[in-house]
Amino acid sequence: MSAEVVLVPGLWMPVAAMRVMARRLEQAGYTVHAFAYGGRASFDDNLVRFTSCLRERLAGRPAHLVGHSLGGVLILEALHDAGVPAASAVLLGAPVRGCMAGRRLADYPGGRWMMGGCRERWTEREARWRRAEPLGVIAGTVPLGLGRVLGRLPGDSDGVVRVEETAVEGMADRMLVPLGHSMLIFSRDVCALLDRFMRNGRFQ
Repeated sequence: MSAEVVLVPGLWMPVAAMRVMARRLEQAGYTVHAFAYGGRASFDDNLVRFTSCLRERLAGRPAHLVGHSLGGVLILEALHDAGVPAASAVLLGAPVRGCMAGRRLADYPGGRWMMGGCRERWTEREARWRRAEPLGVIAGTVPLGLGRVLGRLPGDSDGVVRVEETAVEGMADRMLVPLGHSMLIFSRDVCALLDRFMRNGRFQ
């Protein structure tokens, strides 16, 4: 089993926000790296930087990739490239099928500016997993997040991302947890799920 993990935060989240999760994973025996990216840069530019970072920092070693929100979208897109090493991937509240809350925000004054170069990723789309390594998805079901300010989100959501927006065709496992969007990266229970998935390829 690989003991290296790469954490990727969400949009507007500094990489330091992942420090609580990093510390818990280090206590579980993992070596943790983090990738920081710019919300003002285009998604494609961030994707190029991320794939290059994985190749250079890991030097071909497969690591577990864990991404929150837009960070999870970056991971999924990066791993469409078969040359990017990975042991597994886990997406936390990642709107891989688009984001209704993001589309609504873009309609508000200043909203397009707030979404930066990543706003095109919030259109509705399909999401598929094409690799042999296991992919896990964790989605929150407590609607506590900015998205609720913009109007009610249909179905279960974490307040920013709807559960149905996190589903990936071909994923190995998915776990729904009673948490809001931002709390996914601070939860001790989520860290335990990550550890279990990285060791076994399943959450249960």
